[in-house]
Amino acid sequence: MVKGLEGIIAAETQISLVDGTKGHLVYRGQWAKDLAVRHTFEESAYLLWHGALPTPLQLAEFKNELARGRRLTPELRSLLEAIPPHTPLMNTLQAAVTALAGNAPAWPPALEQAVQLTALLPTLIAYRRHQLSGTPLSEGADTEEDHAAYYLHLLSGHPASEAQVRALNAYMVLAMEHGLNASTFAARVVASTESDLYSAVGAAIGAMKGPLHGGAPSGVIRLLDSIGTADRAEPVLRAMLERGERLMGFGHRVYKTRDPRAEALREVCAGLAGGDPWLDLARDTEETAIRLLAEYKPGRALYTNVEFYAAAVMRAAAMPTELFTPTFTAARIVGWTTHVLEQAQHNRIYRPQSLYTGNMPASDA
Repeated sequence: MVKGLEGIIAAETQISLVDGTKGHLVYRGQWAKDLAVRHTFEESAYLLWHGALPTPLQLAEFKNELARGRRLTPELRSLLEAIPPHTPLMNTLQAAVTALAGNAPAWPPALEQAVQLTALLPTLIAYRRHQLSGTPLSEGADTEEDHAAYYLHLLSGHPASEAQVRALNAYMVLAMEHGLNASTFAARVVASTESDLYSAVGAAIGAMKGPLHGGAPSGVIRLLDSIGTADRAEPVLRAMLERGERLMGFGHRVYKTRDPRAEALREVCAGLAGGDPWLDLARDTEETAIRLLAEYKPGRALYTNVEFYAAAVMRAAAMPTELFTPTFTAARIVGWTTHVLEQAQHNRIYRPQSLYTGNMPASDA
């Protein structure tokens, strides 16, 4: 028996390939790294849903569809205002998403529903954030802005810098899909019962909330905070390694070589050199850390993981830590819905077996 189903193949998919040994991440025949560096969130989402990158006309139509889906209905506003303020944001998103089911047909799931959810999640997150902070949601945000730019504009109330938008766009592209992880599997299991797409996504959000899956990279934030400036990177990191402490943001359970998502974010950040002090600090810290890890832990091949640059990108975008996991969710919604749509094409309900290890009755039946 394999605990946690680790290594067990539970589905065939044409959506993505995650190869931790070779350090490969592929979306529909395209390197995810190249998509993050050269393409937008919208183009990458279109690729996952349709199987090919959009033509200029298809992209324009798709962006218009997203823009039309970004406004909250009065009913959704009322729902968000009725949810107690102490409710965790992920649970609030879960409630709002499942409430969207309304009278929509439960089966089969529709691509239009996937687009609706993807368009709406940034608005839901920002609205709830401003509601709890007592600040107004920006009415100046243009719904026709690109996805990452619109999200940042909603949160801060003013247009984000080019460096912030490019960095967050790259992160969201790399976070939108990563194989049959816990939340994606949860979505496919619910979909396999022929429940609606909204319920499947609600289950995925519940899985994403768990700290073993979607937990915020707070350890990386603390590390970068303790360093502060590039000239302090070596003495701080060397002292940590001398004490036997783990450097957060280095090493990965799946990737036994370089994490392709971290490589892509590094490339984007390098292109923004001087554009943001947090991105610059992350790049300098990484170079020092990898050199020192090779010195203190020879043969371990410890490289930067995506959490390291995710933390730097979020901090550069002035994203509060409580929004890290919701932002991850706003990206991964594309992967979840793509998997639900794929599940529906050749559906079979998931029904694994369990191994009973309890006591038997004293006598035969």
